[in-house]
Amino acid sequence: MARRAEDEEEEGRAASDRVAAAPAAAPAPAGVEYLYGLGNHFSSEAIAGALPPGQNSPLVCPYGLYAEQISGTSFTSPRKLNQRSWLYRIKPSVTHEPFKPRVPAHEKLLSEFNQSNSSATPTQLRWKPLEIPEAPTDFVDGLLTMCGAGSSFLRHGFAVHMYTANKSMDNCAFCNADGDFLIVPQKGRLWITTECGKLLVSPGEAVVLPQGFRFSVDLPDGPSRGYVAEIFGTHFQLPDLGPIGANGLADPRHFLRSRTSLLLTWPAWHGNYVPYKYDLSKFCPYNTVLFDHSDPSVNTVLTAPTDKPGVALLDFVIFPPRWVVAEHTFRPPYYHRNCMSEFMGLIHGGYEAKADGFLPGGASLHSCMTPHGPDTKTYEATITRGNEAGPHRITNTMAFMFESCLIPQVCHWALDSPSVDPDYYQCWIGLRSHFEGMKIEGHDTQSGCADV
Repeated sequence: MARRAEDEEEEGRAASDRVAAAPAAAPAPAGVEYLYGLGNHFSSEAIAGALPPGQNSPLVCPYGLYAEQISGTSFTSPRKLNQRSWLYRIKPSVTHEPFKPRVPAHEKLLSEFNQSNSSATPTQLRWKPLEIPEAPTDFVDGLLTMCGAGSSFLRHGFAVHMYTANKSMDNCAFCNADGDFLIVPQKGRLWITTECGKLLVSPGEAVVLPQGFRFSVDLPDGPSRGYVAEIFGTHFQLPDLGPIGANGLADPRHFLRSRTSLLLTWPAWHGNYVPYKYDLSKFCPYNTVLFDHSDPSVNTVLTAPTDKPGVALLDFVIFPPRWVVAEHTFRPPYYHRNCMSEFMGLIHGGYEAKADGFLPGGASLHSCMTPHGPDTKTYEATITRGNEAGPHRITNTMAFMFESCLIPQVCHWALDSPSVDPDYYQCWIGLRSHFEGMKIEGHDTQSGCADV
């Protein structure tokens, strides 16, 4: 695997360099300054004049800094897709000791999926929240792969991880050379130091750490838990809005990127390849205003596209608070079999299609063409309210979905986990026939056919 942790350099390194590579765990400051936008070009400097004027790599950079480029796409990618940033560092990133493997003690972190470590299953799966470990565990050691498809080595695929941690990362940084991380904390804030600055990420927010960036995670609130989507060979972007128009869903100006700091080893940078975060409460949802239930794609925050138009390697979709007003309509999510596969998580509250069992910090997986939909209690309660149900506001919830065109293979340890809910299927077994049968040529249609 290409994931790596880096030890500190020689003891004689400048003090400012040591502080940046191994930030001490401490409460996050009250005020954090950010840059706003997604897809545009940014500049940040902690010292006035640290950015070279007029060019990227002068013979001698201001203040004796080193110029270093990080490329998120190939040099010859189309301009509209090209992503890269220039960092102006006290020392270039190449000044390190040889890399050493950093594999979590549980050895359950994958970037390639095959029959030796995972398997596909059509069965609906649900997991209870993972327990916070008692032994000291940082973000890296707390990563646990649940499922995925493809291979980081072949530059195509994805992985879904969950994490639990109870300590900050000490004297190390983490570099994911496999792909982009999209992290969704469910419990406890993350104080993330990156090569472009610091990001304070709370439950109800999501953060994207692009491939190749070094970062360290501190836990200002103590124990933390959450979800991670990792994509290989592409990057996240905003979905096209189509007939919606120019506004709606996730607004680019609500995406935040950190400013650099004098405490870091890179006093200046500019570019469009930068870590960023997003507050999910700022999402502007769209919904039906007359009848029927909209497809969940209308709630897409970010998408990682494939070469096939309209087909995503991975979509990040949320189900936020919103009004439902459809008339003579079954308002919860409809029963569904999908050519895409759906991994769901719950940050807080409940989920509108599951009255019981789906808990904050838990997860579910419905693979390609696996039937799923509202549980029995939700269905019965909905039809009991009848067609006269007035407008209703869904509150106290934030669920999300990682949806992929690839069929996920589930890790063996995820299938055998004590967190697996073995009775998940029972939530649908109580669904009874409401068919109003008639006698047709001597056949009682109330009894129906065998279930298909």
